[in-house]
Amino acid sequence: MAKKLNVTPLADRVIVKPAPAEEKTAGGIIIPDTAKEKPQRGTVVAAGPGKKDEPVTVKIGDTVLYGKYAGTEIQIEGDDFLIMRESDILAIV
Repeated sequence: MAKKLNVTPLADRVIVKPAPAEEKTAGGIIIPDTAKEKPQRGTVVAAGPGKKDEPVTVKIGDTVLYGKYAGTEIQIEGDDFLIMRESDILAIV
């Protein structure tokens, strides 16, 4: 991500830019907008400092997997992001 966010998450929260939804299936079938799955992968664009005894382990630029309903959708400068606790992140890819 080229531009820097003017938002700094607090404590153990991270801001994730979700990956775009799949446009086609592996077989080449085009998926309509109404049937697209919510992406469960994204890139960390900002991370808080962590809690007192637990520093945040993800860093800016990491590609992560998260739960289907994890985080809160927010819009910053016209772009969609998710803000979630680090514990909502399942894995770093």
